[in-house]
Amino acid sequence: MKEITYAGLRKFNFKMGILHLIQAILMLVLAFTWDKIIEFTPKIWSYFLKFNPITMALETNPKPLFDFPFGILVASFLLISAIAHFIISMPKKTNDIYNRDLGKNINQFRWYEYAISSSIMIVLISVLFGIYDIGALIVIFLLNASMNLFGLLMEKMNENKEKVNWLPFIFGSIAGIGAWIVIAIYGFGNSDPGQIPWFVYAIVTTYFVFFNLFPINMVLQYKKVGKWKNYLFGEKIYIYLSLFAKTALAWLVLFGVMQPTL
Repeated sequence: MKEITYAGLRKFNFKMGILHLIQAILMLVLAFTWDKIIEFTPKIWSYFLKFNPITMALETNPKPLFDFPFGILVASFLLISAIAHFIISMPKKTNDIYNRDLGKNINQFRWYEYAISSSIMIVLISVLFGIYDIGALIVIFLLNASMNLFGLLMEKMNENKEKVNWLPFIFGSIAGIGAWIVIAIYGFGNSDPGQIPWFVYAIVTTYFVFFNLFPINMVLQYKKVGKWKNYLFGEKIYIYLSLFAKTALAWLVLFGVMQPTL
């Protein structure tokens, strides 16, 4: 790979923003034109206790809250990523902040964007796997967002440090895997693997691969292995991983609407 420069990264971020934007527009068009997506609006529920005077006991009482705008949120996942790339590459002021932070081995824009966009994606996956409880979805969103914010903390705590403090990395990994434990319980709760929809296996496999590639990239950065001695090399790998992961997951999740519904 040729020498990586700040100017080169600015152009690269702009190109990635265009690619994300094109996909977001395509998905938004599908969200308003493809009947299967239009019709796929699972109902989100709230569950609370209510006293039953007949049985003289507290019972769980479900209450429908709203229809989940699935197709629109898939498009928003990529749109947020596109906006983040444009914020980094287009205004001179934010690009200067981006370059300044890269010089300190930090990219705060990355972690804030991941905290929002990837958390929307994991909520979409959760809904596909049958999690319709508003409380569970909020917790899953916040766990995933926390995982990414721990990534930012990892970079800030280790700025210009000789010895790496791995605590934020460890805590972030715990937060991240917590959400997936809940999803796995729903996705693989059926005792007959043959009845599990194809998209469950495809999404889990794809996410598992990319889920591990991001932290591996971080470890290689802090271990200063080979080309990862240059933080900018790891930054470019993050951008590639982000594009590949979001593209694969977004289209897999979108086609997950083909699941049987009532």
